[in-house]
Amino acid sequence: MHPFTTDAARSLPGSGWLAERRVAAAERFAAADPPTAAAEEWRYSAIADFDLAAYQLAGPDASSPPEGTWAGVDSAANGAVAAVLDVADGRIVASTGLEELSKQGVRVGPLVDSADGAELLGSVADGAADYFTVLNDAFVGCPILVDVPAGVVVDGVIAVRHYAGAAGAATFPRLVVRVGQDGSAKVLDMQRSAGSALVVPVVELDVGQAARLGYVNLQQHDHRTWQIAAHTARVERDAALVAASVALGGGYARTRTDARLVGRGASGDLLSAYFGSGDQILDFRTYQDHAAPDTTSNLLYKGAVGGSARSVYTGLIRVRPNARGTNAFQTNRNLKLSEDAWAESVPNLEIENNDVRCSHASAVGPVDPDQVFYLESRGVPTPAAERLIVAGFFDEVIDGLPVRAVEEAAREALALKLNQMLKAAA
Repeated sequence: MHPFTTDAARSLPGSGWLAERRVAAAERFAAADPPTAAAEEWRYSAIADFDLAAYQLAGPDASSPPEGTWAGVDSAANGAVAAVLDVADGRIVASTGLEELSKQGVRVGPLVDSADGAELLGSVADGAADYFTVLNDAFVGCPILVDVPAGVVVDGVIAVRHYAGAAGAATFPRLVVRVGQDGSAKVLDMQRSAGSALVVPVVELDVGQAARLGYVNLQQHDHRTWQIAAHTARVERDAALVAASVALGGGYARTRTDARLVGRGASGDLLSAYFGSGDQILDFRTYQDHAAPDTTSNLLYKGAVGGSARSVYTGLIRVRPNARGTNAFQTNRNLKLSEDAWAESVPNLEIENNDVRCSHASAVGPVDPDQVFYLESRGVPTPAAERLIVAGFFDEVIDGLPVRAVEEAAREALALKLNQMLKAAA
């Protein structure tokens, strides 16, 4: 038996509406059947190897991240960050810049402190709730809110840094971002862990009418960590979302991303760069849901796998009957850097309106030998040529990151991953 029971949810600190919500979710979780690989949603996944009983709830004392945990990103940001909130094992442990943001009416902190917190939590994610989202609901420690009022433009980046440091513990990060009408913000969501942790994050992005939101998730978990994440966005009329991820860590790391374009003229761009090595499994499921006329979405996911690593991409573009004038595009490309690596790519379309432009494309293959030969013929050694080609492969995604301050850190992290893989193979 696992320890994630209704009584365990009831014992968590806190009271009022959050405590009631936890207990209700724990009751639903207790009645739910765990997912299996027989379900299409979990096809190609590692869910058969998942053992919830192997984990405990994180204890009352938060683990401090080792010195230098965030150094690479901090250095690359070089003053572009307006505020930072540090969360360790589900508890806020440090913050900077929040007071200055509050002068603009921007709130960054515990969602339970918000007068409308009960209405906000789950207002976007509940429509896509699955087994693990309900688990997050039941055991979330301190949900974090980033709230940008209507008409407010935040110039700097708002960074939320999540660290899971308790060995054998499960943590349930929750981030809710709301940008009001005509507002604008950039949010950097960083995830790191130590050891054999279970991390079940849920992110809700609520983009109001004519608002702009850039969101980047930088995931660098320990190779022994399991992550099962859900990111859900709701984009209103004439609003624009760019949501990106750089996924490098985790033994098994899965992210489901739902982008719901619910207002006329809404747009949503989804980007990801991912790199698996060793025996990692990186698993991505995306949904581009066009629920209003004249909406646009563009997805570009690019990944590389080496060693015996695997990647899985399954994507769906759904165009609802009323969503005439939709433009929706989906591209997934993968590099196989070793004989034993494996990548699965399954794009899908579900179109219920004829007045649309939609396309999907996918590819899995090795580094182009003609490109390697071209560089070699100009005096570039073979290992350096392969590094250049792989770096260039990711450029299209990195150049499109909506948080420009993280570009350098992302490139360096990808390069380090490649170097480590090549060294291990030597």
